Amino acid sequence: SDIAYVNVDYVLAQSEIVKTEGEALRVKTEKTQQKFAKREQNLQNEINQLAEKYQKGLITTRSAQEKEQELQKRAASMQAQAQKEGKELEEESLVFQNRLNDLLMRAIQEINADKKYKMIVSTTALLDADESLNITEQVLAKVNELYKAEKEASKK
Repeated sequence: SDIAYVNVDYVLAQSEIVKTEGEALRVKTEKTQQKFAKREQNLQNEINQLAEKYQKGLITTRSAQEKEQELQKRAASMQAQAQKEGKELEEESLVFQNRLNDLLMRAIQEINADKKYKMIVSTTALLDADESLNITEQVLAKVNELYKAEKEASKK
């Protein structure tokens, strides 16, 4: 047949690059989010404690104001750091997605180097097709092969 289809979501989910680098990026993102959530919670606790001490008359107004300013500076610094790390993670994610797309396209091009297929489509909008037109496993194997070669080349 001149037409083939690929379940791109399956290929990407099952590929070695996603299982290794994608998972590492997911874990890194999750840890970063947890780190900043914990810092934010700790800062909020300090703010609450300051307010409580002030309300009980345990610290002077001036001392409370100074401490409040210090906490505001820390909050601003923390927010700036969170934004910086967020942008870095966003960029890493974009580079990762681009690499995935590049591997997928190169795999499809290599599989179809002999122009056997006039059209290769994604299952995204595919409603029904004969299973014999499915080249998903072939594409997955090629993506993994290209990824392995890429990793070996980067070690040299």
